[in-house]
Amino acid sequence: MDAVQTVFQDYFPMIRFQLSDLLDIAILSFVIYKLLWMLRKTSSGRVMRGILIFLLAMFLSYTLDLTATSFVLDRVVELGILALVILFQPELRRLLEKMGSGRIGQVFASSKEPEGAEVERAIQQTTEAYADMSRDKVGALMVFERQNLLDDIIKTGTPLDCSVSSELLKNLFWNKAPLHDGAVIVRDGRIVGAGCMLPLSSNVNLSRDLGMRHRAGIGMSENSDAVVVIVSEETGSISAAVGGMLKRHLAPETLERLLRNELLSDEEKERRKGGPLPKLSQLFGGDRKEGDGQ
Repeated sequence: MDAVQTVFQDYFPMIRFQLSDLLDIAILSFVIYKLLWMLRKTSSGRVMRGILIFLLAMFLSYTLDLTATSFVLDRVVELGILALVILFQPELRRLLEKMGSGRIGQVFASSKEPEGAEVERAIQQTTEAYADMSRDKVGALMVFERQNLLDDIIKTGTPLDCSVSSELLKNLFWNKAPLHDGAVIVRDGRIVGAGCMLPLSSNVNLSRDLGMRHRAGIGMSENSDAVVVIVSEETGSISAAVGGMLKRHLAPETLERLLRNELLSDEEKERRKGGPLPKLSQLFGGDRKEGDGQ
């Protein structure tokens, strides 16, 4: 390391640093990155983004010499420290508990990368189950997690870790099953929770014929980027909620197409279509039907 420091100072003589400085920066960078990653797992991540916007506003007010605005923001900061402790109390408590129990490695543990094949299989199995439950008028409510992680929602139900299958979904939503009233949460193509409680929509303009299952689905899509799919117990119709918007009376084929468009990455869609080769064949006329003119 002494040799690295010597070479660095030979090429950059104006910059003086010690090995401890590099170690200090590396540790802080790692901790800050992991803390930001942890905040993605809860709604506190949105709070953090709001704090960053607030800090940007403070910087601009000082830069532009906005005296009144700076005064108000300073007073807000004085009260905000206590507010932050209250807002992040669950996260701070879990962090201290893990550190105290000696499981410090779990504090910075990362999750595995999503499996495209498992997501694709989950879509197929969900479509198959929803077609059957729609025909039999069995109510169902499923949430497909995307970027906003839903650990807070999963804690309201029963944690699971299993593959999505048509038979399992039909058993979970059978009207005499213990978990049939709540929602099933799917993460990276695997069921991670069942019987979970979702937030109801606060939209007062929703149609009055929508029941609690549909209002919960819309509410979940308003509070996250999740895709929520619903089967009405009264009519058997299939619906999907994305971004606070509800699409109703979907055919199973339409549901499958919607889930693929929303959940699969562009690479997975291209792979499923066979990559760029089909497009090349179309370009050179290899896709013509029999009997077409030359």
